[in-house]
Amino acid sequence: MAERMRDVEPSPTLDITSLAKKMMKEGKNVINFAAGEPDFDTPEPIKKIAKEAIDEGFTKYTPSSGTEELKDIICAKFKRDNRLNYTQNQIIVSCGAKHSLYNVFQVLCNPADEVVLIAPYWVSYPEMIKIVGAKPVIVKAKESDNFRVHASALKKAITKKTKAIVLNSPSNPAGVIYSLKELEEIAEIAVANKIFVISDEIYEKLIYDQKKHISIGSLGSDIYKQTITVNGVSKSYSMTGWRIGYLGADPLITKGISILQSHSTSNPTSISQKAALGALELPKKAIDEMCAEFEKRRNCMIKRLDEIPALMYTKPSGAFYVFCNIQKTGLKAKEFARNLLKEKLVAVIPGEAFGFDGYVRLSFATNLEKINEGINRMKQWLKQ
Repeated sequence: MAERMRDVEPSPTLDITSLAKKMMKEGKNVINFAAGEPDFDTPEPIKKIAKEAIDEGFTKYTPSSGTEELKDIICAKFKRDNRLNYTQNQIIVSCGAKHSLYNVFQVLCNPADEVVLIAPYWVSYPEMIKIVGAKPVIVKAKESDNFRVHASALKKAITKKTKAIVLNSPSNPAGVIYSLKELEEIAEIAVANKIFVISDEIYEKLIYDQKKHISIGSLGSDIYKQTITVNGVSKSYSMTGWRIGYLGADPLITKGISILQSHSTSNPTSISQKAALGALELPKKAIDEMCAEFEKRRNCMIKRLDEIPALMYTKPSGAFYVFCNIQKTGLKAKEFARNLLKEKLVAVIPGEAFGFDGYVRLSFATNLEKINEGINRMKQWLKQ
């Protein structure tokens, strides 16, 4: 095996989710708090467009970086929702936001470059960085700061080798949303040091307590040029399996990504691109209804977690996860997750995957009945 793969770990979120699904197929009544996807079905108008695309024979190759029609809609979406003015040659459509991020690291990073990550981080960031031979530099946020990292801590992590900062807001796994002031401070550091910001905004529509999402690339012409804005339809439109992500960036970066993609996946699935058109033109009301349901589920989960003295959490402002402190139990996160699944059929993700031992991630992307049942089982298990 190639040397670059020696230190790359498989995705623990997919691993545990797959195990939980396998147990379900075996007839076991598993409560899946490990899921990184909404449990809602893809909205009917989106499925209808995809079916029509099949019937009309839209099943051939498209341009490798996405259809012009979809790029136009993405440009309109960025302008409407994010105050970002991109043109077609600044847009790349990929096979999911994960693929978009993978392409960014491949095109931006050289061996020995450094990329600053804020922990807790999404599990695939450090592995993608390692694959290109670059080095992830971890800046650990504090639970006492609600898992926000101060700009001063990011500044200390920057060296002459730093190529980029990865920003995920709202974040997986802690549901952190950075404020305008915090984003301005991060932008100032990036511009002063001439480094890129890779802004992963996949959860932008899933925000609670009337908070607002702000794209860091919208905060001025300099940071706009240095920002790669990554998004997709997976989370907000319940389209995880359709595999459509996209990004906006400087034309030199998108040119490189377009070439890379042309030699790897070719185009994203033609039918899924048609479905993504429907998603990005879906009435705001449909997304708001889904978000309101997620907020109810979040409120239910944290209220029930309050009944368990051994578990602590920071209230998430976005996404659909609760990052839970289990240190009072005396168990390591992997041990906690393994035993809970084995003994009570409740699946959670251990925090080591996110750069934090002593924590687990619980997803509330499931219905209220299952949330209540899952927490009941956890209470019973911890008492025992």
